[in-house]
Amino acid sequence: MDNLLDFTGQSALITGAASGFGEALALALATRGAKLCLADFNAEGLADTVKQVEALGGEVVSLVGDIADEAHNEALVLLAKERFGRLDIAVNNAGVAPRLGPMTQLDGPTLDRQLAVNAKGVAFGMKHQMRAMGAQKNGAILNVSSMAGLGGTPMGSSYCAAKHAVIGMTKTAAVEMGSVNVRVNAICPFFTATPMVDNPFLNPNGNIEEVNKNLARGCPLKRIAKVEEIVNVMVMVLSPHNTYMNGIAIPVDGGMSAL
Repeated sequence: MDNLLDFTGQSALITGAASGFGEALALALATRGAKLCLADFNAEGLADTVKQVEALGGEVVSLVGDIADEAHNEALVLLAKERFGRLDIAVNNAGVAPRLGPMTQLDGPTLDRQLAVNAKGVAFGMKHQMRAMGAQKNGAILNVSSMAGLGGTPMGSSYCAAKHAVIGMTKTAAVEMGSVNVRVNAICPFFTATPMVDNPFLNPNGNIEEVNKNLARGCPLKRIAKVEEIVNVMVMVLSPHNTYMNGIAIPVDGGMSAL
């Protein structure tokens, strides 16, 4: 295996591991030798990911819970350290999508839920991950933001607000933790074929192909992303040999940011 892609012995925590990016990343890191601590609120989906990792011969522990709860984030870090002795990698991937609508109709519960899961979950995750990695003077954190974190998001103001917050926290943490050799970056995917994009809020009529075609209309590559295309970039960013990338929000967008 190329050294750049070798994660042998690395301990990695991944939230939102029951499906989408989290599930695919767990499998990608397991095949490259990482030991995994996985989390999600979806107990059944998380158990399925754990089984897949074990089938690959990977070492894995898991914890079901609400990522917006600070105690859950602290417990995840403690679980990784107790099982593997340290925490080398953390990926704050868990997120939820809102029902689309104009900002003039934004309601409190929608905004609260977006900020709780997509922003507060990342903040509390990083708080405890940074403490563990700072003590060992080494580590890499990757936060999953979105192209919605880099620009405006018509009909998705609450999601946009939360994902902008993720990038702000990423840059802040990168500056705070650089002196102790902890790198913090964010990835900003374009629409991707995950359960979040294929959800009833975006796809009320059940025609996934038509919805995805509409979502990709302005993209230079003329399609939305595949999960593995985003995960491949995540693996490269997290590589133990990628030691000087810090504080960057990386668009993976089929050329959208070039327009």
